[in-house]
Amino acid sequence: MQDNKALARSIPEALNSGKLGPLDEAIGPNWVIHDPGTPDVGRGPEGAKKYATLYRDAFPDAHIAIHQQLAEGEWVATRWTGTGTNRGALGTIAPTGKRASVEGITIDCIRGGKIVETWSNWDTMGLMQQLGVAPLPQESGRR
Repeated sequence: MQDNKALARSIPEALNSGKLGPLDEAIGPNWVIHDPGTPDVGRGPEGAKKYATLYRDAFPDAHIAIHQQLAEGEWVATRWTGTGTNRGALGTIAPTGKRASVEGITIDCIRGGKIVETWSNWDTMGLMQQLGVAPLPQESGRR
């Protein structure tokens, strides 16, 4: 289980360090990510590198802090917080210079010593609000 947990830390570690080479060993050739807050980045190690680069370019000081990992068989669930300062474009969003923090959970499927599939769900709306590109909820006036 420890080996699977270490593999599941590969993408967060690439985001933290900017070192993408280790993803060649950690990611399976047909890896795919299911992340509703992220555009299609492709498959395999190159897709994982594109995923990490997308966020490293937007948040050069990105840091993913892992709080908890649970592993059972080929599955690893990771609870994390990502922080960084938006200094680069994020899709169509111009750099804001604002610091943001989001929480998320990622579930990886690991087979044959490689991550083959990733599901990630994180506070996308919270990020957009912190960057100032989505409105904050308004009080309804009801009590």
